[in-house]
Amino acid sequence: MAIELRQQLKLTQQLIMTPQLQMAIKLLQLSRLELMDMIRQELEDNPVLEEIQDASTKEDPSDDKSAPVEEPQDLSNIEQSAQDKILDEIDWSHYVDEYNVPGRITHESEERDAPKFEAFIAKKPSLSDHLVWQLRMTFSSEDQERIGCLIIGNLNSDGYLELSMEDLAATAGTTVEAVEDVLQMMQTFDPVGVCARNIRECLLIQAKHFQINNPIVTEIILNHLKHLENKNYKAISRALKVSIEMVVSAVAIIKQLEPKPGRQFSDEQPQYITPDIFVYKFDDDFVITLNDDGMPRLRVNSFYKHAINRNEVISNQAKDYIHDKLRSAAWLIRSIHQRQKTIYRVMESIVKYQKSFFEKGINHLKPMVLRDVAQDIGMHESTISRVTTNKYAYTPQGIFELKYFFNSSINRIHGGVVASTSVQEKIKQIIESEDSKKPYSDSKIAEILRSDNIAIARRTIAKYREMMKVLPSSKRKQY
Repeated sequence: MAIELRQQLKLTQQLIMTPQLQMAIKLLQLSRLELMDMIRQELEDNPVLEEIQDASTKEDPSDDKSAPVEEPQDLSNIEQSAQDKILDEIDWSHYVDEYNVPGRITHESEERDAPKFEAFIAKKPSLSDHLVWQLRMTFSSEDQERIGCLIIGNLNSDGYLELSMEDLAATAGTTVEAVEDVLQMMQTFDPVGVCARNIRECLLIQAKHFQINNPIVTEIILNHLKHLENKNYKAISRALKVSIEMVVSAVAIIKQLEPKPGRQFSDEQPQYITPDIFVYKFDDDFVITLNDDGMPRLRVNSFYKHAINRNEVISNQAKDYIHDKLRSAAWLIRSIHQRQKTIYRVMESIVKYQKSFFEKGINHLKPMVLRDVAQDIGMHESTISRVTTNKYAYTPQGIFELKYFFNSSINRIHGGVVASTSVQEKIKQIIESEDSKKPYSDSKIAEILRSDNIAIARRTIAKYREMMKVLPSSKRKQY
């Protein structure tokens, strides 16, 4: 068998991810805050990039050769006019009163070594800091303080102790009785109910602290928390052999207690949403505006462009570096412009499909999928998915994520479809209007929707209700 070299033509299709395409895809899926962070990072890393400042710099008039030269005036006249101006501006009555006050006088012009008020930052005390402060005020023994610090270190964010007495004693190198004595004292700390080992003990500590001497309350906390969770008040009434009214009164007292004592010391910060797009109604049409507030405007530094174009004596390594940074800066600016243009086109298509929603509200939301917008603006569905991720729009109906406008459809009984989000809103309205003593079951809600020409199964009702974090009818019942 002979070995030979041969040329052969072959036609194939390949997807090549160029650096420009990779950057454009990366920018599309970033939120507005993430994009601003990325731009700030690029401004630090790339010397070719610079931010366009809005404030125009004032030129030094001494550099302007065409500026007229004023004739010098008489120096004696200038000094006399300056003195007259100073005498007119001084408030002599205030001046005399100020210097007649005994003690040291401090003027605004004096330099002060004291720190500025802006340097102080308010910090919310944590649960552990609050408990350590009480611990040091309560115990004088180093062993007890060490055990108390160990207990505080094993509390979760809700204020519950997650370690057993035996493990705490073994870690501290002491007896279980010593740990229990310290724990019993720490369970009287603020917030009330902290350092409890379970919710039953937490509620009992609070009932004792607030001097709730109701035996029914104590019995429910000790033995009937499961029935209380399921609102099975009849079972509690039968077990305690009391009337249902007495059980309801005891439950009302228990509801006033705090099941999570450490909640008030939570360090979770609220996440505020900044809209990427604003949609305003102007006459009979909607106007779309991109939110560019705080977004840096970029351009390529002219110094580096001129340095390359003037053919100055630059080493090859420096020239390659400048060329690379120039390409990177140009790609970034072009990708940002393309991103803004794509977001605008997607929002424009959404407004066109969901115009009735923007005018009338959630009940008029139409079924729409990514394919509808992709075909409308001539892009791929994956691009639409990236654009609508972590992007928010301010509309006349409120602030919504762009993903909110894409939902599945549910068939109507007599033909037609309705958006699943609109059905969820109808379910929410039905539950809010129900009688709290006789709440609607999922089957009953399905019947009400069926009478409203919406065909939906009971399982779907239960799924939507769980998505909206609404309890079942047995737990929504109020006595």
